[in-house]
Amino acid sequence: MSTHAQRERLLLADLLENAGAGAPTLCDGWTARDLAAHVVVRERRSDAAAGIVIPQLAARMERVRQEFALKPFEELVQLIRTGPPRMSPFSLKQIDEAANTVEFFVHAEDVRRAQPEWTPRELDSVFSDALWKRLERMARVAGRRSPVGLVLRRPDGQTAVAHKGTPVVTVTGEPGELTIFAFGRQEAARVETEGDKAAVAKVYDTKLGL
Repeated sequence: MSTHAQRERLLLADLLENAGAGAPTLCDGWTARDLAAHVVVRERRSDAAAGIVIPQLAARMERVRQEFALKPFEELVQLIRTGPPRMSPFSLKQIDEAANTVEFFVHAEDVRRAQPEWTPRELDSVFSDALWKRLERMARVAGRRSPVGLVLRRPDGQTAVAHKGTPVVTVTGEPGELTIFAFGRQEAARVETEGDKAAVAKVYDTKLGL
């Protein structure tokens, strides 16, 4: 039985392939080729991928990513589609599901929402709930740089506090849209906001996410 992460992996590969190497993405300054290289390095070069969370290693990760970006685009997409090597922790189903469900969903939307005339995906309730559970756990980290209080709310009223403080901005939307918002793609998220206008503007101007 396929997992959420596996389905999002295949969708991301298809979207990259269809968009083409030079297509824009929501990742600042990155084309589809750049994004594909990032995904491959994250899964296959743990020595460099540590730069995602360790600032001192960020420059090394970027150098390795640029090296991978020189590979044929079709090869990068195929590496994403086939998944990590057996020795990678990501090859374990549980780790793949925990670490890649949100990662691949967000990056798939990075490709989709950078294209003209995109429309939101209709996510099934099971996947929406899975995204929400992950967002609840990650909200404080994703919202740690918010200059004001930040609350994420589903239409049914469930909430997750992303940052404590005043004034408070409440962002309401479906779990997928809230995930896009919380991971630094505020302008691309279909959400509604409540709160002081200046505070809302500050939230949109802040680089949220990991």
